[in-house]
Amino acid sequence: MNAIKKQFSEQGFTKVSSLLTSEEANELSIIYDNLLGDKEKTQHLRSDLAGVTDENEKKIERITQIMRPSLVEKSLLAHTAYKKALQLAKDLLGDDMELDFDMLINKAPHTETETPWHQDAAYWINLPDKRAVSCWIALDKVYEENGCMWFLPVSKEKVLPHQSLPNGGALYCDANTEGAVAVPLAIGGCTFHDGFTLHYSRGNSTDSQRRALILNFRPKTMITLEREQGMDHTGTRKKRS
Repeated sequence: MNAIKKQFSEQGFTKVSSLLTSEEANELSIIYDNLLGDKEKTQHLRSDLAGVTDENEKKIERITQIMRPSLVEKSLLAHTAYKKALQLAKDLLGDDMELDFDMLINKAPHTETETPWHQDAAYWINLPDKRAVSCWIALDKVYEENGCMWFLPVSKEKVLPHQSLPNGGALYCDANTEGAVAVPLAIGGCTFHDGFTLHYSRGNSTDSQRRALILNFRPKTMITLEREQGMDHTGTRKKRS
């Protein structure tokens, strides 16, 4: 744990090679696929991070995002993935860390659509306590060709200017990405990254899905403050003011 905490503190990201057993990852995959296939039940929480620019692009979701899936499938919250990730978040940033929100992001086969460079903090309201960490869990083997994560550290508590892709697409920013690091993962492996850490993934050019479950943690008092200001991570995506 010391090495993981040191890397996270110095670089803003770290890798855990095996967070889940194959059985635990398979349990999550079954729930994940059910949510992914049920567009009616998840409609109010679902979007395509690739954005939509014409009618042809509406036929297939290239980067499916489902926010707060545990609101739809409450059994997720009891899964060991949430418990293990929470403990590591506490180890990294303190015992007051709690789950703020979860989300699913899937890249469909041969969609070849990148998730552009961005910082998660660009989506969030400004809070007095900046501590936050996202756990990105691989439910498929991930590598460069199907969209593993790339990371590039930036200065703490600095959000670069971001823009939005068309029609509900992801935020992106311009940055010098020299020195970026790709982080392949086995099934059940994960990464942890800070909200100010630049990250990116390539499009999926393979025959299989690239399924990821993301869990975000921040101090309990900051979650309460978010909710009091109407931030529950289910609404319209927008840039941080």
